[in-house]
Amino acid sequence: MSSALKAFRAISLTEGVSYVVLMGIAMPLKYAAGIPSAVRTVGMVHGVLFVAFVIALAVCAKVERWNAKQIGIAMIAALLPFGAFWLERRLRSGSI
Repeated sequence: MSSALKAFRAISLTEGVSYVVLMGIAMPLKYAAGIPSAVRTVGMVHGVLFVAFVIALAVCAKVERWNAKQIGIAMIAALLPFGAFWLERRLRSGSI
């Protein structure tokens, strides 16, 4: 496994956790408890991690010689809640 793929997997999982925290904790705190700072803070972290995800995906796709379909699958997974965890399983098994 290349170091680019290892880095991508780590960033992908971290970004996925931040997305779940944003949707499952920060958003309810904003709308149910009136604490908008939760979304500002977690949203900023998630945004930075998403940018890191896209950069890591580009590097990994180049190193691993992924085709457009594989890149598209990874991007779609990043846009779906819990998609990062599904993607991790696919990456671990080598079936992306």
